Amino acid sequence: MAQVLVGVGRVRRWIENFATRHGGGADLSVSDGALHGVAPDGSTFVARLPFERPYDGPADPAAFAAAGAPPADWGVLLVRKGGFAVARLHGTEITASKVGKRHVQGKTKAGGWSQQRFARRRDNQARAAMAAADEHAARILDHLDGPLIYGGVEDARPEDTVLLPGHVPDPRREVLNKAIADAQAALFSVINAEDR
Repeated sequence: MAQVLVGVGRVRRWIENFATRHGGGADLSVSDGALHGVAPDGSTFVARLPFERPYDGPADPAAFAAAGAPPADWGVLLVRKGGFAVARLHGTEITASKVGKRHVQGKTKAGGWSQQRFARRRDNQARAAMAAADEHAARILDHLDGPLIYGGVEDARPEDTVLLPGHVPDPRREVLNKAIADAQAALFSVINAEDR
């Protein structure tokens, strides 16, 4: 099974291409909060809306895409050991954001007391980086009405967040921009007939 993120503006075209590649048409249905497609050659897909929204509309690509519009107020928070990125959005527009990086010392091969001293220093630096991320997230995401998309260090994940699919590299501006685009994309799970 392959998983593909498809921007909601490209959903109709993606389904048309899927049908063309797999025999010329796809039977569409809706169940379990998702849009399902079955091609003549037996290939299938299951499409889920962004923001973990269930879909219960008609079995129509345009209706499915329209249901995937981003909420009026939502946010993205990415946290890694030495960096963070946070953004607040109104629909597709970024209204506030911050990307930050703190130095966290790498591991050392020294043994004994030195290794323990470096481990304590590394832990203190990581805690300082997390505190900076918390401070900026609290300021930018204050009174957030919509969903919060989270990616990064699992033990730093706030409650009631939508997990961003995939690995999140060290947060930089381009990583934040990609995370924002990925958060607004439908997730297609595809099984090709030859892979069954």
